[in-house]
Amino acid sequence: MPKVLISDKMDPRAAQIFRERGVEVDEITGKTKDELIAMIGSYDGLAIRSSTKVTKEVLAAATNLKVVGRAGIGVDNVDIPAASAAGVVVMNTPFGNSITTAEHAIALMFALARQLPEADASTQAGKWEKNRFMGVELTSKTLGLIGAGNIGSIVADRARGLKMKVVAFDPFLTPERAIELGIEKVTLDELLARADFITLHTPLTDSTRNILSAEALAKTKRGVRIINCARGGLIDEVALKAAMDSGQVGGAALDVFVEEPAKASPLFGTPNFVSTPHLGASTTEAQVNVAIQVAEQMADFLMSGGVTNALNMPSLSAEEAPKLKPYMALAERLGSLVGQLEGEITAVAIETEGAAADLNQKPITGAVLAGLMRVYSDTVNMVNAPSLAKERGLDVREIRHDRDGNYSTQVRVTASTPHGDRSVAGTLFADAAPRLVEIFGVKIEADLAGTMLYVVNEDAPGFIGRLGGALGEAGINIGTFHLGRRAAGGEAVLLLSVDSALSEDVLAQVKALPGVKVAKTLRF
Repeated sequence: MPKVLISDKMDPRAAQIFRERGVEVDEITGKTKDELIAMIGSYDGLAIRSSTKVTKEVLAAATNLKVVGRAGIGVDNVDIPAASAAGVVVMNTPFGNSITTAEHAIALMFALARQLPEADASTQAGKWEKNRFMGVELTSKTLGLIGAGNIGSIVADRARGLKMKVVAFDPFLTPERAIELGIEKVTLDELLARADFITLHTPLTDSTRNILSAEALAKTKRGVRIINCARGGLIDEVALKAAMDSGQVGGAALDVFVEEPAKASPLFGTPNFVSTPHLGASTTEAQVNVAIQVAEQMADFLMSGGVTNALNMPSLSAEEAPKLKPYMALAERLGSLVGQLEGEITAVAIETEGAAADLNQKPITGAVLAGLMRVYSDTVNMVNAPSLAKERGLDVREIRHDRDGNYSTQVRVTASTPHGDRSVAGTLFADAAPRLVEIFGVKIEADLAGTMLYVVNEDAPGFIGRLGGALGEAGINIGTFHLGRRAAGGEAVLLLSVDSALSEDVLAQVKALPGVKVAKTLRF
């Protein structure tokens, strides 16, 4: 009989479900790291919330562990690469607290609009400052959503019920999905200029970190009110403080902070600032939902091998896995390449030919979508990527070709963008290692691994030397160098793997080199 340890406080229904499914369960919470290491070796599964830290050391001691289940979305407390190396599946419950988080955002919007916390404190202090607290109505105001996924779409629905106009910035939101939600898709700059209230519902990634920077806040409508129940780090807190002091921002409500627990913040004490201690998922219903879901998912996996919402494992049968694994690695990297290079995508086509066309296409498609959307979501995986794409209205097509191509096997990913179709293709060499063979119409042979520099430039003598010199002066060592071009003297593409990350200053120097059209850092 499989044995599971519940190491964080969780709704009793979780343990009940484990036992009903034939899984032995122990509820032992509040243990230190060393205590957990001493006891974890006998367990097949570990059910956690946010308190337990599943580190390399814990995983090394967990000699029988097969699955870690996180009751909630975030898995920052799990070393996923180490878990993958140890053969441990990591699951989460990405949709269990969506309504609760959306409702908290709406609650904070009301609190900002009517200055409820300050009015409450004033009244309970024996004052009666009726004229001090002059609020605003939400009716007819414009709400700007940064992120229109699962939680953002619920907020949009509630806001429309309050007779607000909703505009949204989300690269994966299609016009058809926007119409279905009753909202207007806009650019980020347009959202900043029009919104009376802004609420964020996007994960923290390289592309969203400080999305509300000092520069962005300067573009907002004067007096805008801002709500963040998503992730700390989406807003530059120092810049927000300055914008509130100047009156550019009329109020802000944060449930999340760059550093948590937030014992100190530049925003504390600022008039019209509301803060809560990461309560987005803190309702009785949400806690029950995520506990039930994680128990059901883990029990299914331990008893029958079923995989749901796994962050490091696709949904595969034992027979398919060995054949599909290298193809999924190729597909994920091709999707990641397109996602990092193209900002707005409305449709994606996954084409296979040769040996790839004879395989199960769903895992390949899931891998492409996981790579594509990971730029914008830190909870996406090969299992839930297709549903997330459908949720955003992304048109996904699978195409098999019964023909002989230039390679014995090939996967091509074509994304539809406002600038036309963008296509990349890759193959597997004899060592089953993924290789890029074409990017946006340019033939190129390249690995896709680690940190890479992507450059589009005019093909002219001396450019490679200037680029190498600029990187050398910055102390950046080049690992591999891949070059392709459309024609002599035309447009060339460079892909360089580098041994260390490029700072914004170094990237700016590369962009300033004569002939450079595009320069961007990629991570695989």
